Amino acid sequence: MIRVAVIGVNNIGNIHCRTYRQHPDTELAAVCDLLPERAEAAGKQHGVPAYTDLHEMLAKEQIDAVVVATAGVEKGSHHFAPVMAAIEAGKDVLVEKPISNRIEEARHMVAFAREKGVRLACNLNHRFAPAAYRAKELLTEGKLGTLLFLNMRLTINNPQDDTEWLHMRALHPHSIDVIRYFGGDIKRVQSFMTKAPGRLAWSTVSINMEFASGAVGHLTGSYDMSMKHPIECCEVAGNKGRLIIDNVYESMTYYPHHSNDLTVYRNPIFGGMQGFDDTFRQRINRFVGQIKAGDAPEAIEASGAEALAAQEVIEAAIRSHQLGGAPVDVPCGSR
Repeated sequence: MIRVAVIGVNNIGNIHCRTYRQHPDTELAAVCDLLPERAEAAGKQHGVPAYTDLHEMLAKEQIDAVVVATAGVEKGSHHFAPVMAAIEAGKDVLVEKPISNRIEEARHMVAFAREKGVRLACNLNHRFAPAAYRAKELLTEGKLGTLLFLNMRLTINNPQDDTEWLHMRALHPHSIDVIRYFGGDIKRVQSFMTKAPGRLAWSTVSINMEFASGAVGHLTGSYDMSMKHPIECCEVAGNKGRLIIDNVYESMTYYPHHSNDLTVYRNPIFGGMQGFDDTFRQRINRFVGQIKAGDAPEAIEASGAEALAAQEVIEAAIRSHQLGGAPVDVPCGSR
């Protein structure tokens, strides 16, 4: 059994706790939160020791992996210290997204994990769905041919307006990770952003992309849409065919150029994914499976390095907007 500790036990942290309790190969070993009442409530709910001091928990408990589900500014400013402490202790780490809202911290985390030889993963869960797996298989099998373009849309309703860049840094690690999962490294970006009435944050964005492969792409993102309708769509096209993933996990359709017949993968009503939270289970299953298999840190899917690469793209897009829409190169270190 892989013994897991969860740091930060608010809403997302409790989803992690439940998932590790239910997983056949893991055991929830402890929880930790800076707020004593929250730590105690989670410990009581899940039947495990509760701590407010991470270092005390690491010293007292037998732990194999640490989940960092803290939040902070732009959902990422409280990740750095616990991730670094867990890496220093030699534990495998799964951190929520964004890996950090501060790019220098993200770079340091990834470099430190590499130095210590530990597995660092990120909960970039949108790629961990059967529809995405099937799409990736088609791409790998050459069914799309040479990649030409990729269009991505991720639009939700989120009234939070804490900082100017909250929408970009908190939501779009998911979008950029899906884009990179199918399209590979992104060479440069050009972005345009707008604010819905009354907004502080740049809450709706349009980002053009050039991939290292020569393909082109686009992301439309928004915090100003409805949650009553599909939130996400990804279209990947090459010179032999194209595919579309609808609403994260609901379906994937392949359109071959040479035929009128379509290939459709649909999420089954019975036995399939029942809701968005199941993407957590899918992502955690893969992380646990890779730990059990003894996969090397560099083989981890949706790794810290990939999360950093997504964050580099986001920071380049922010810079492009600050420059009035001028194209901005993505740092080579992210590719």
